[in-house]
Amino acid sequence: MALSALPTPPDLRRNRPALPGDAAWWAFCAATALALGAFSSLGPHRVWGAAAALGYTAAAVLAARGRSPRTAGAVAVAGAVLLPLLALLAAGRAQLEVDVVARSAGLLLSEGTPYLERPTVPEDFNPYLPGMAAFGIPEAVAGPGPLTDPRLWMGAAFLGAFALALPAGARREAPRWLAACPLVALPLAVGGVDLPVAGLMCLGLARAGQGRAGRAGLALGVAAALKWTAWPAVPVALALLATAGGGDGRRGSRAALRCGLAALFTAAVLVLPAALRDPGAFRAHVVDFPLGLTGAVSSAASPLPGHLLATQLPGGRTLALLLLGVSALLLAVSLLVRPPATGAAAAARLALGLLLAIAFMPATRFGYLVHPLVLAAWALARQPPAHPLRIRERVRDLVREPVRRRKQASR
Repeated sequence: MALSALPTPPDLRRNRPALPGDAAWWAFCAATALALGAFSSLGPHRVWGAAAALGYTAAAVLAARGRSPRTAGAVAVAGAVLLPLLALLAAGRAQLEVDVVARSAGLLLSEGTPYLERPTVPEDFNPYLPGMAAFGIPEAVAGPGPLTDPRLWMGAAFLGAFALALPAGARREAPRWLAACPLVALPLAVGGVDLPVAGLMCLGLARAGQGRAGRAGLALGVAAALKWTAWPAVPVALALLATAGGGDGRRGSRAALRCGLAALFTAAVLVLPAALRDPGAFRAHVVDFPLGLTGAVSSAASPLPGHLLATQLPGGRTLALLLLGVSALLLAVSLLVRPPATGAAAAARLALGLLLAIAFMPATRFGYLVHPLVLAAWALARQPPAHPLRIRERVRDLVREPVRRRKQASR
């Protein structure tokens, strides 16, 4: 009897679903960065493309020469995140979202609302909910500088929330791979408001999967106060909690109610004061502008189905909004008919719903895909290996089985 074939805990960790990290993956990332740098009209994106291409190429070379995935990943992170981030901070350049967040924080502190009263051009609009202004408060208070830049605080919030959402044993590999992935490395370097939202959604679903309804509601409420895209996470978490009562429907219902009330209260405290300060400006910035209902055209114009319908077909905007509503309805029906039973299943359901929403929004961009990517990576990374006690039990049973059979035969 050969016991060496039995899986051991290190084997099980190695047999987890592997995240990309070989030479081919890093070469693909390098080609992606080069293409973005060559074709983008945005200066910060071109800086990122050049620096990231160098980092990814070096990682591909190291992986091809047999160096460890950890070493190649560290080089990729250095080239795709740290190098362009430092260069852009030194030059005082960033993506438009960073300036919008910094300005909104100044307005919030001085006027009580993060929204300009009469926006005219796209740069005047702040399509985010009032909580997003918190990332610009350090700059609004202490002035512009490398340590007060909003993108640093947004990146720190994302990485911290994502790490807290993972089991203790999975807090190294997954964040490192995710930070090196182009869809995440780009906003970490040039600035991206979607990252903290995605991280908080993962944290909320993680706490919901653990049955910690209040903490789940708190995390999701903060996310919901940052951007509309976090709102679908709340009903998904409620469905997860409602079915996680171990067959006790009342227990699950109470947990879902606690989570919902915590999320609602948290979001209301963070959103309502600024929204009620100037309801007209609030609607113009965070409702009309993202839906393309203002005279100013949003810069979010990636050629995804919703944008193509809105710009290429008569009445296409209405059709895109209809498809967006149908997608939301289908997600709601799926939660009622077949609610998710685990945190990973909830993350997969939410990722699918957000993917459909991103596809059909009239004003959309490829960068929004970071939401389903982060959710999918979190669901993949949190899958725990089998418990070592189960391995020992299997070894013990295999050892005792021949002895038991000989005793039965002797009788």
